[in-house]
Amino acid sequence: MGLLSELKLAVPWGHIAVKVWGSQKNPPVLCLHGWLDNANSFDRLIPLLPQDFHYVAMDFGGHGLSSHYNPGFPYCHQNFVSEVQRVVTAFKWTRFSLLGHSFGGTVGGMYACIFPEMVDKLILLDSTPFLLDSNEMEHIPLYRRRNIEHMLQVEASQKPPKVSSPEEVLQRTLNNNSHLSKECGELLLQRGTTQVATGLVLNRDRRLSSPENSFDFVSKEMFVHLTRNLQANVLLIKATEGYYDVRRANDEKKEPLFFMVDTLNTILKERFQLVKVPGNHYVHMNKPHVVAGTISSFLESQPRTSSLL
Repeated sequence: MGLLSELKLAVPWGHIAVKVWGSQKNPPVLCLHGWLDNANSFDRLIPLLPQDFHYVAMDFGGHGLSSHYNPGFPYCHQNFVSEVQRVVTAFKWTRFSLLGHSFGGTVGGMYACIFPEMVDKLILLDSTPFLLDSNEMEHIPLYRRRNIEHMLQVEASQKPPKVSSPEEVLQRTLNNNSHLSKECGELLLQRGTTQVATGLVLNRDRRLSSPENSFDFVSKEMFVHLTRNLQANVLLIKATEGYYDVRRANDEKKEPLFFMVDTLNTILKERFQLVKVPGNHYVHMNKPHVVAGTISSFLESQPRTSSLL
């Protein structure tokens, strides 16, 4: 299935860029990328999925080819959730499925909780529907502070974007993302950079800092309440060598993930499915065939979102 089109959806601060595969008459699947990634995250996976769906991969604000937020306007979790509703409204969907990798999964999870009647299936790629505060409780004020300070610092610096050679940009990307293969790093940079006379400039907004500075963490009690609000069937694909927490420092502390899986199991019962796959955090890019079969079966299982027409 080839890429059908690239669209720009108008929003008050500019546009949200999306990539579209398949006919708009087919049931829609919205694909949400991870932190500082972009819609190219799904380029290798979508061609392996069932062709009778309408796949839309969006760039979150400040990422990929989407507009940066207006000056002085911070990036926070809830804003990304509202971007999903803007895309849904633009396409006039009444019900759809969500496929989210990493940070995109937590945005999709919160959306499916706030708009439960809209989402029939939620697929989480090495992600969770909400972010637990278990390992972060004492740090949250510091993250909020860093988000504000970082934004003010970027605004005050007035420095032009850093220009680097393609090799330098790729090396930095791979150094920051040890789970990315060279090929997949290049794929993300195709959409994540702009060519200028002397090299490449990153497209992403420099106000975006560490993910934890923009995330909304929830307590165990809140996690239970939010999960009860989900009407979607949920598939969680856990990469065995993937991430277990927002920060790598906490990856050894697996208790929060066990709590989340246990809660999803208890509350959603047969509507929840956990599948473990060999691979790392970017398994959907590095080895898409490893997850494609599981995702395809889940999308095609009942209840299926009906076509729009």
